[in-house]
Amino acid sequence: MTRDEIQARVQEVLAEVLGIDEDEVTPRATLTGDLGAESIDFLDIVFRLEQAFDIKIEQGELFPENLQQDATYVQDGVLTEAGLAALREKLPHAEVDAIEADPRLGRVGEIFTVDAMTNFVERKLGAAA
Repeated sequence: MTRDEIQARVQEVLAEVLGIDEDEVTPRATLTGDLGAESIDFLDIVFRLEQAFDIKIEQGELFPENLQQDATYVQDGVLTEAGLAALREKLPHAEVDAIEADPRLGRVGEIFTVDAMTNFVERKLGAAA
C-alpha cells in the first residue's frame, strides 16, 4: 500500500469510530483536541485499525500507558526530559516535538494526529513485509 492509501483508510477508520465526516479528519488534526476522541475511543481505534490493515497492535504500542504513574517521567504534571525521551523511543510514530517546549501532561494528546496514526500503520506494514 502507498502512504496515500494508508492515510485514506486511517481517515476512514477514524471518521467511522468517532462518528464524524471524513472531511474533518485532516492529516494535522489531533485525535482528542480536533476530532473529539475520548479514552474509550482509543480501544475501538486500535481494534478497527487491526481489522482494516490485518495487523496486531500490542497493548501500549500505539498509545502510552501508565505514563503519569512514573515519577521518572512526570513531575508536578510535567513530562521530564526522561519522559519525553521515553515517548520518542516508545512512540516513534507520534509527534513528541510538538509538546517539547511546553511538556505539560495534559498536552500529550496533541502528539496523536491523523499523520501519527498513518505513520504507525505504515511502520507496522513495513515491519510485516
